[in-house]
Amino acid sequence: MAAPWGGHVVTSYDLCDYVLRAREDWLEPDSAWRRRQPESTRWSSPSSTEMSRTLPALNGLAHARVRRSAGGMFDRSTIDELQAPVTVITRKLLDRLEEQLHSMGGGVADLHSVVSEELPVATIGHWLNLPQADLPLLRDLTRDMVYTQELLPSASQLALSDRAVAQLRLYFLTLVAERRRDRGDDPVSRWITAWDEIEDDQQAADEEVYHLALFVLLAALETTATMLSQAVLTLLGHEWQWRYLTRHPEGVPGAVEEALRYDPPTHVVTRVARTDTSLAGVDIRTDETVHLMVAAAGRDQSRHQDADSFNIHRPNQGHLAFSSGIHYCLGAPLARLEAQTLLHGLLRRFPRLSLARTPQWAPRVVFRRPRSLHVALA
Repeated sequence: MAAPWGGHVVTSYDLCDYVLRAREDWLEPDSAWRRRQPESTRWSSPSSTEMSRTLPALNGLAHARVRRSAGGMFDRSTIDELQAPVTVITRKLLDRLEEQLHSMGGGVADLHSVVSEELPVATIGHWLNLPQADLPLLRDLTRDMVYTQELLPSASQLALSDRAVAQLRLYFLTLVAERRRDRGDDPVSRWITAWDEIEDDQQAADEEVYHLALFVLLAALETTATMLSQAVLTLLGHEWQWRYLTRHPEGVPGAVEEALRYDPPTHVVTRVARTDTSLAGVDIRTDETVHLMVAAAGRDQSRHQDADSFNIHRPNQGHLAFSSGIHYCLGAPLARLEAQTLLHGLLRRFPRLSLARTPQWAPRVVFRRPRSLHVALA
């Protein structure tokens, strides 16, 4: 169907999956496509232009080259190395949560701000070897950057994104310069080495490393924070399934996958037609957009029986929360590690956890974000 903001809406699982996998026919809205769009749109904003240079917005050979330079990133060995620090970070955050839950006259804590927003930024900060003092700023800048990827951002929201990207650019280019002078055993240093072998121009190499670091930060923080809170919220809303997991924690990985299917942090993914084509009998012209409603695809009854029900015992038939095809999320293993570690900790330490009040949500469509998630002990 036609979308009110332009382009076409796709809701079925099979069609969404097909478009995501058909890399020759359906492209990311890359920098060349964005330059062809009318001025004074979200696609021409400075933050959108900067995002078009990051890995998720690249197509073809450009995408393949940057992906190769990133190395294994979150491969099995990296995830194994991160298991211990993620466990330690989670324990410390749950200590803070416990203090608030047992505080005098309180008994209510905001799990989203205390835990969900802090776990991803602390984890990625540890991995990139960033100063802890910088993490609150990076978390806040990332939150503002997300607006440039919304469907209909306001002028004031785009201004926030534009200011945020200018600060992030300065931060990471400074970081790259520091690591170039004093390389260590960290991802940024390894990316510098990789790009020096690809690019003769040092400035161009540093730009590529900066865009990799920017991509990792943006991909690892905001959506993961929402994923963590959404999984907890959904489980607390299905009390018998929460109780089951307190007795059978081995079911946590399946519960995470079901939460991702049931209500993923990203609801919409946009693709562009490379040539005149048709999709499910609808003619689509070159450069027209299709908006893949991946959240709706997770509720497609033809893919999942009783799809509107949350069921941690559902056989895993796949979901599109991490996209599909060549743009499948590189950070998916890390997001799963964080979610599983958090749920294990919550179920063990707070088996009587309950929702204290209905959460409020930020005004977004593409990237969901709860303003808060207040919990209590029943």
